[in-house]
Amino acid sequence: MAQKAYGLSHTKWMRKRHIVFTPKYRRKVIYNQIRSDVGEILRRLCEYKGIEIIEGHLMPDHVHMLVAIPPKYSVASVMGCLKGKSSLMIFALHANLKHEFGNRKFWAEGCYVSTVGLNEATIAKCIREQEAADIALDKLSVEEYSDPFKK
Repeated sequence: MAQKAYGLSHTKWMRKRHIVFTPKYRRKVIYNQIRSDVGEILRRLCEYKGIEIIEGHLMPDHVHMLVAIPPKYSVASVMGCLKGKSSLMIFALHANLKHEFGNRKFWAEGCYVSTVGLNEATIAKCIREQEAADIALDKLSVEEYSDPFKK
């Protein structure tokens, strides 16, 4: 991957971040229809803010994104927008999730953010290969608690 410098009228910048955030209680809810809807919602919100998603992957219990954020936005404001607006949009599309999550908060508090220097290709590769590693780890771990009264 070539290092791409972005620009505004008087500024050139390369401000890339690796972001990871999870659903509330780290529930494994990002599957099938919800997965495609969450991906579309995050893409639309990033496009609206002028944020380029270089690499992104939705795992069953977390989201990995490699994004280029313009300097006019702080990382905290971008995360607030992504998590806040997407949460409302997810609950608008999937009303049945309101019973599991309660007060319309889909995402857990906090997130992991790291800067991406010259190792952008390495981080993009890790994001792409994360799903295979998580599947292998899940086969070794016990299943998440499920409600015994739902069948």
